[in-house]
Amino acid sequence: MKFLYVARRVGIVFFLVIKNAAAQQPAAPPRNQPGRLEGLWQGLLPASDGEAAISFSLVTLTGGHYFAALDVPAQKLARVATEVKEPAGTDSVLLLVPQLGGRLLARRSADGEQLSGLWCRPGQRTPLVLRHSALPSATAPMGRLPPPYREEDVAFPNFTARLRLAGTLTVPAGPGPFPAVVLVSDLGEQDRDGLPPTKGELDPMTSLLSYRLLGSLADYLTRHGVAVLRFDDRGVGHSEGSNAAATPTHRAGDVQAALNFMRTRPEVDLLRLGLLGHGEGANVALLVAEQPVAPAFVVGLGAYGQPGYETLLLQQAALLRARKVPQPQLDQRLSRQRLLYDIIRYPTDLKQTQTMAANLLQQTDPGLAPGVAQTQAAALLTPWHRAFLSFDPLETLNMVHCPVLLITGQLDEQAPPAQHLAVLERELRSAGNHAVTVLRPRGINHLLQPPQIEWTMLSGEMKPIIALPVENLLRQWLVAQLKM
Repeated sequence: MKFLYVARRVGIVFFLVIKNAAAQQPAAPPRNQPGRLEGLWQGLLPASDGEAAISFSLVTLTGGHYFAALDVPAQKLARVATEVKEPAGTDSVLLLVPQLGGRLLARRSADGEQLSGLWCRPGQRTPLVLRHSALPSATAPMGRLPPPYREEDVAFPNFTARLRLAGTLTVPAGPGPFPAVVLVSDLGEQDRDGLPPTKGELDPMTSLLSYRLLGSLADYLTRHGVAVLRFDDRGVGHSEGSNAAATPTHRAGDVQAALNFMRTRPEVDLLRLGLLGHGEGANVALLVAEQPVAPAFVVGLGAYGQPGYETLLLQQAALLRARKVPQPQLDQRLSRQRLLYDIIRYPTDLKQTQTMAANLLQQTDPGLAPGVAQTQAAALLTPWHRAFLSFDPLETLNMVHCPVLLITGQLDEQAPPAQHLAVLERELRSAGNHAVTVLRPRGINHLLQPPQIEWTMLSGEMKPIIALPVENLLRQWLVAQLKM
């Protein structure tokens, strides 16, 4: 079952059952009575790979009309607007979902607790039975319904760095021990769900604030029998320290501390404990795999295969080309960018280097105010940025001997597979690691999202999701690798 998008709780619900006093048998509900369909109607929709939970939420509005919405979590459909029609003088119910081209033609049972009919979409007619239950009370706390696994807020120490990190551990239902994985975030500040610690909307084409990559991965994996630990980056959420001062090597220390914490948990199978990293997090996971107490496996999603210096230059070039900057201007901008990175990589005095960088930024953009240029230059001189520029992800890959799965989408513009994935694969295999699997799914970007047309519908808006092919490839590899 795919991870679940759960709607907000709405409405105060009451349900009236009328009994035949003489026969003591339930009678047919009064026809066309306002509110008679109010509630949550749930059932199982047959699918090619089993059954998918489906539900319609109906809330009575003034005049006897309804607010209604469809949810099919397995198909990433949430709060899809639905129309309700009740033909006069009948027990028939028609639920129309225009955005999907779908409709449910059903008849209500005599006791009013069941709808039986056909779910129809273009070229598809499927029998469907829905059963009634009350909607969550409006007086209940807002939030999602409990998932079918155990969640625990945890904290663990990094003794070397003398700080504590905080996160969430999710454990499948059952006695265990379970195969387990620690999630490692991409570059930049991110919380345990993969969100930046900011408020307000970001680029609507990216929708980062509504896209919880790590939280969604944790939910999906735990539902498929894998215990998952995800944690806040240094200085984010409830974790101590400073993310700006955390180099890839420092981050590897945090991940090793997370692995050691997982090794203390009785629910975790220590022989099937691995790492799953995204972007820079994938390279950090490979760093940890080079150490003596290595993970059992590593999964890298959108990993970088070029040194940080080259990676950032390639990203800058791709951005300028996307903006259709003329070639002469593009070459000049890249030359200035190379000089800027060289100044930052080899500083003699940080204060002087900041002044040099600010001067170069203003020459690149004459309209940049001096104070802003100084602020931008200071941000470029953080320990993390300087270390990332010098970081070579291939340097010690010959020490990685555990099984490795690398997945990079063909539309990944941050780490294009031709430039990054190919060299990672070549380096791992040349070092004698024959347990390397490399996958390049089509139509997938760096955030593991499919084309926008395949995003989920939530409250009438398209919201990003993890691409189903990525989830399926990940699950298939884990099942084969971990003998699940």
